[in-house]
Amino acid sequence: MRRLLLILLTAIALLSVGSVAVMAQQIHVVQRGENLFQIARRFDRSLEEIAQANGLAPPYIIHAGNQLTIPASGEAPQAPAAAPAPQPATASYTVQRGDSLSVIAAQFNTTYIELARLNGITNPDVLRVGEVLIVPAPPPPPEPAPPPEQPAPQPVELPPTQPQQPAAGPPPPSTANTGGFELGGQALSFSHPGHMKNARMAWVKRQVKWHGEPVSQFQHLIDSAHGNGFKVLLSVIGDKNQIAANPGGFYQQFANFVAGLARGGADAIEVWNEMNIDREWPSGQISGHNYTQMLAAAYNAIKATNPGTMVISGAPAPTGFFQGCGPGGGDDDCYLQQMAAAGAANYMDCVGVHYNAGIVAPDVTSGAPVGSSGHYSWYLPRMMQLYRNFFPTKPLCFTELGYLTGEGYGPLPGGFAWASDNSLAEQAAWLAGAVHRLRASGYVRLYIVWNVDATHWSADPQAGYAIVRPGGGCPACDSLRAAMGG
Repeated sequence: MRRLLLILLTAIALLSVGSVAVMAQQIHVVQRGENLFQIARRFDRSLEEIAQANGLAPPYIIHAGNQLTIPASGEAPQAPAAAPAPQPATASYTVQRGDSLSVIAAQFNTTYIELARLNGITNPDVLRVGEVLIVPAPPPPPEPAPPPEQPAPQPVELPPTQPQQPAAGPPPPSTANTGGFELGGQALSFSHPGHMKNARMAWVKRQVKWHGEPVSQFQHLIDSAHGNGFKVLLSVIGDKNQIAANPGGFYQQFANFVAGLARGGADAIEVWNEMNIDREWPSGQISGHNYTQMLAAAYNAIKATNPGTMVISGAPAPTGFFQGCGPGGGDDDCYLQQMAAAGAANYMDCVGVHYNAGIVAPDVTSGAPVGSSGHYSWYLPRMMQLYRNFFPTKPLCFTELGYLTGEGYGPLPGGFAWASDNSLAEQAAWLAGAVHRLRASGYVRLYIVWNVDATHWSADPQAGYAIVRPGGGCPACDSLRAAMGG
């Protein structure tokens, strides 16, 4: 009898374990603002487990309303053998005059490579007006939540310690990987750490130009920063020609590389640089939608490797040159709009911003002594507000902020004549004033001075932005130290 009872108890236990395993598998409906990394952490699963369970491939882009299978804990996700792979929904699009495959791809949050595959196009440069293309269908909107049940009228005793919270505006910026306001400087040779510490800089920014080298070749940038007592921001760019040849493949290779930098201890990574102009991104493929695919791949790879590494979106070049946005280049305002529409906020901890056209004090909003004085890019407060408007839930990281002066070098080259009247005293005062302006905003996380130690002086007068001047002095360092509280 005891043996029979033991057998029955064992069988019940095994059935219970099986039931728990089955019940542990869940369906999660993606909410607005979520990304795969956040969902994986919420359910205590790895990013790879959830991606495999749902047939997702890098860069793991998901949309509000998608239903994701959350695999059971400790079990490898297995799809039913007989179930066919789900086919993505598609729609049709009629080619208009002026269209290119990359322009159409940007409209539908995909790449021109994928559009060529869907339509059997062998030469992506040839499109005919009126031609009908297969394109990805937009994701369905999430189903509205059912109205709350109305309880029957009866007295309800409310707990006295639970005051009702009033509804507010947009949620506050995420505090993950952020913290309080901090100051740093971009160092080209990192030859003046003493001046940087005197200015109360906690960060050093170094640029990484990657052309396929192993991660180990750049480890010294991280180690030297940490060895001198600084956090390190790596601004990483690669070969734009490789993007042009194979966007999707390059995005993942780039993501693997920056993940390696995160593994090596990088405190922050800026994903690319000024990608709205053809100097940095291949002409014909410039769009905030295309960039967001790279950003998503990089973010997911970095966070899967080192969640503590802060991911900063690449800062567009602030410009009004293009008078809009097209595949050959775009102004930063409409480019940011494209990024926001593509869901870029889900794949960053901080919004990258550049401001280096300063010819007025950092609290001035109009009246710059130039013909284009109405453009926002001349004024720090207007730049702050513009970028904040597109990403209201994310802090801003000024990864380049500098004031140009030719004092000590001579006349500025023609393309930079707008800064001819800037003095060294103004540079020091304005850099310090920017500390007060950015810190007081409450939504700026990081201010990187462009730059610390450049000595190059030619058609691109980098040395004119440097705070360490000829002879080794640093007038701005004293002003910055005072602005940071001594």
